[in-house]
Amino acid sequence: MITAVLGHQLPKSSSSWSPPAASLSNTHRGERQGALGEADGAVPDGVTVFDDAIPAVANLDPGLVKTLRQAATTAADDGVEFYVTSGWRSPEYQDQLLREAVSKYGSEDEAARWVATAQTSPHVSGDAVDIGPSAATAWLSGHGAEYGLCQIYKNEPWHYELRSEAPDDGCPRMYADPTQDPRMQQ
Repeated sequence: MITAVLGHQLPKSSSSWSPPAASLSNTHRGERQGALGEADGAVPDGVTVFDDAIPAVANLDPGLVKTLRQAATTAADDGVEFYVTSGWRSPEYQDQLLREAVSKYGSEDEAARWVATAQTSPHVSGDAVDIGPSAATAWLSGHGAEYGLCQIYKNEPWHYELRSEAPDDGCPRMYADPTQDPRMQQ
């Protein structure tokens, strides 16, 4: 239903994947929504971890991008492609996503389960990426720790961050949602 309302189309291979709440403002083929667009981190359809021309990818932490590309190359051998549904975001874009989440979920407390503030979001610092479709998140769930790519929140199977200790120690225990993450309490 969100797809129909927002006009957001996913790659054909992602028919069972649903966009995360934080991707409600994704653009379609570079069209701007409101005053914010690609330059602020909105991601057009079909963007992969190899698309350096897209700010949401280009502005990610270089170590995260390098690791994502290594994992994506291996996943491609298994027939799985990683699409970036959200990556780096400007503070203004993050604020817009938070306002939209408050409107959608009815309160700041409920919205905080899905969208962080611009001051606390790892997307704003370039330290987080949202990946789709479900085949990619399933692949990362099984293999991400080998690369240091860890799912951080149980309620967000698409959200990954780099944890350099994970190849040796495994990924840290997930938080139920962002409200349980001490970084969000700043």
